[in-house]
Amino acid sequence: MIGTPVTPTEFFEPVRDDLAAVEAKMRETMDGQHEALSAATEHLLASGGKRVRPALTLLTARMLDAEPARAASLAAAIEMLHTATLVHDDLIDGALLRRGIPTLNAQWSPAATVLTGDFLFARAAELASQADSVRVMRAFAQTLMIIVNGEINQLFISRGRVSREDYYQRIYAKTASLFAVAAESAAVLGHAGETTVASMRLFGHEVGMAFQIVDDILDFTSDEARLGKPVGGDLRQGLFTLPALYHLEQFPEDRDLTALLNGRAGDPETVNRVVQAVKDSGAIDSALTEARAYVARAQTALAAMPDNLYRRSLSELAEYLVSRDL
Repeated sequence: MIGTPVTPTEFFEPVRDDLAAVEAKMRETMDGQHEALSAATEHLLASGGKRVRPALTLLTARMLDAEPARAASLAAAIEMLHTATLVHDDLIDGALLRRGIPTLNAQWSPAATVLTGDFLFARAAELASQADSVRVMRAFAQTLMIIVNGEINQLFISRGRVSREDYYQRIYAKTASLFAVAAESAAVLGHAGETTVASMRLFGHEVGMAFQIVDDILDFTSDEARLGKPVGGDLRQGLFTLPALYHLEQFPEDRDLTALLNGRAGDPETVNRVVQAVKDSGAIDSALTEARAYVARAQTALAAMPDNLYRRSLSELAEYLVSRDL
């Protein structure tokens, strides 16, 4: 059962100083760094984001007594990797806005945008190396491969092919894999036993899956002002997320859904009708119930951890992810 909704301020508080160190570390520059790269990095880091991933990393590290400086480097690497993926995602999708702010590709050439993303991937790897753990570096590299492979799968998926299995694989690659490696690697830095490391990876995985499902729900239930991009953005790109899949299972003969499956993803009127149909059905509640089930499993994995302030904050973070803006 999900408890009373909390705000990020509450679960961020125990690691507030650590998060400040992470922010400073992400803004460090190398000798000779081009001013355009510095400006782009600052634009991206200042454009919003709740810093949920570094908070998850730092809270896990504190809970398991990892060395703070190494944990800060890991948290910065996780957030920088996430930022780099957004740069390339926005270019691939042709997105001009993110969180209501112009994307890099809305202002720069494709070449400059790609190179900036490449630089941020390299910067993320350099930050991860500062955690001084070969095991963490290997997990970090494997996660990047998972993310890129997921993007390739999405690009080459056959038109008209949608399934729960495809969806779960996509959101694992896109989102949950990074949450999982954040919690797992923080536990490794805390010299935790293998059972604890596995439990924290499971916690991160389940929280990440819930996070993305709720993001996909908000794509139907929120508005453009809060999303910072048009409602129904996934459908406009031809992507069927969990709410649409639930609706499709209930109404397999829906003509608008069939039209989107067959290539009319760019038709705004069709998209708007599908968005409204999904909202009017029980699909949103079904998807939210599934997200809450992921969080419940995350809480079960967390229950075996040391009972301290940081574990309680991780529990609050998990609850927040299924209550935000709903």
